[in-house]
Amino acid sequence: MESTGIILQARMGSTRLPGKVLARIGRRTILEHCVRRLEHSKFPIVVATTEQGEDDMVERAARALGVEVYRGSVDDVLSRFIGAANTFGFTEVIRATADNPFVDMGAAQRASVARQRGLADHAIECGLPIGAAVEAVSLDALVRARVFATDPYDCEHVTSLVRRDPRFRALRAVAPGLLRRGGLRLTVDTPDDLAVAREIHSELGRGDDLADLADIIRAAEAVLIRGFACRGTRGA
Repeated sequence: MESTGIILQARMGSTRLPGKVLARIGRRTILEHCVRRLEHSKFPIVVATTEQGEDDMVERAARALGVEVYRGSVDDVLSRFIGAANTFGFTEVIRATADNPFVDMGAAQRASVARQRGLADHAIECGLPIGAAVEAVSLDALVRARVFATDPYDCEHVTSLVRRDPRFRALRAVAPGLLRRGGLRLTVDTPDDLAVAREIHSELGRGDDLADLADIIRAAEAVLIRGFACRGTRGA
């Protein structure tokens, strides 16, 4: 029997948008949007941050939201995930990142089911908007990946070796039809991304109520269409 937990990767030291995890969209920080949406899976959540002093803020914010915290290496994020999973007794990890305020509320359950039914080391859904998906991966696969890893890239990106190396079984599941918008960007990496995310949140018109991904997609498409129209008018 698997013991599944969500490990939410978060730190203040983002290169392109420092401090973004505590930036606000509406009245909630991005971290809180992630936690509240991931809570719908009913899996326990651990925020995995770094041992850097600046991430004391992340720990305080996470604990205020009622979730556990694990602190580990800045660059060896793979080891940070292994440490968190071992500390909290997870044999299956749902990997999520705290730059995705519109993560699909059903994605964690679907990814876990796909991985376990497929007897796979790793599973991810294809076709969801960028920033809406999560990954399911076994702790055993993460441990083996850390043994095999020779490139720092694979330690930083956690599942990259598991997804490409033939020594692992990686499964690519198909996302539900209504949610397939693979080219739609909902993640927050840059100031422009943050501005768009705030527009989408405003377009939803639901305050801090949690919206389904299908509604978020409609709002995002409306924002994009409006943006294209404005640029077209300026060009004329």
